Amino acid sequence: MTTRRQRQVAELLHEEIGTLILRKARDPRLRGVTVTGVEVSPDLENAWVYVSVLGTAEEAQEALAGLKSATGFLRREIAAALSLRIVPHLMFRLDDSIERGMRIDRLLDSIVKTRSSTPDAHER
Repeated sequence: MTTRRQRQVAELLHEEIGTLILRKARDPRLRGVTVTGVEVSPDLENAWVYVSVLGTAEEAQEALAGLKSATGFLRREIAAALSLRIVPHLMFRLDDSIERGMRIDRLLDSIVKTRSSTPDAHER
């Protein structure tokens, strides 16, 4: 169960990291990276930053490598921008929920198409 403070810190980090990636990061591997969520440990020392990446799986892995190399920069910028006693260690993970949602949509569409192309047993 997350505390109110964890949620507050996660929201602050979500906003700040998203802005930093968009406006200050110069690494071309970070183009198309969107921060989708942040989870903070109870001691506020670790933060798991979930990102989605437009592109292929290879580009997603390159973006993760770019984020890992930018961790020091991001932590320094966070320390300067936010008044946190502890700036958490940042760990980046791919958020594949968008991809899973698109896959489910495709499956549902194929079911609808299959049902609409076969005659209904009640119509016979």
